[in-house]
Amino acid sequence: MDGRDPIYTLIGHLLVLSLLAIGGVNVILPDLHRVVVLQESWLTDEEFTNFYALAQAAPGPNMLFVTLIGWSLGGVAGGILATLALCGPPLVLAYGMARLWLAWGEQWWFKLLQRGLAPVTIGLVCASAWLLTDAAASGWQSYVITAVAAVIIGTTRTHPIFILAAAGGLGIAGFA
Repeated sequence: MDGRDPIYTLIGHLLVLSLLAIGGVNVILPDLHRVVVLQESWLTDEEFTNFYALAQAAPGPNMLFVTLIGWSLGGVAGGILATLALCGPPLVLAYGMARLWLAWGEQWWFKLLQRGLAPVTIGLVCASAWLLTDAAASGWQSYVITAVAAVIIGTTRTHPIFILAAAGGLGIAGFA
């Protein structure tokens, strides 16, 4: 250990990552995993995945995941600080961007910039999906179940909770 307080290190990292979270917290998962699990060893792969699953299952925004990480490192104050570190910079950025949008929204270069951010977001979401799949997988069956669930979610209007329940049932039954 180098004497750094984990919650302050997490907050500093979240302040930077919050500005990259275009499209939601899912896009920052790979880097957050790298820091929290691989680099600092504050959480295990299983704990990281469990916190993410809990945040997804709970009502409300999925950024609750970051609150849980902060809470595990610094108690209630850590959870609050982690949440503010993730939410504060984007709120300021959103306010500024709304003002710019009103001023430049019809400019050709502004529309081009807006379209250019879409592939970046898609790539970050795909990287997050792979990271979570790989961390939670216990064998080839897990990958197959995940792939089938992704296809069903992408091609039907079935509510994801039913798909998650079916995948969980397969896991409990020993298929994964």
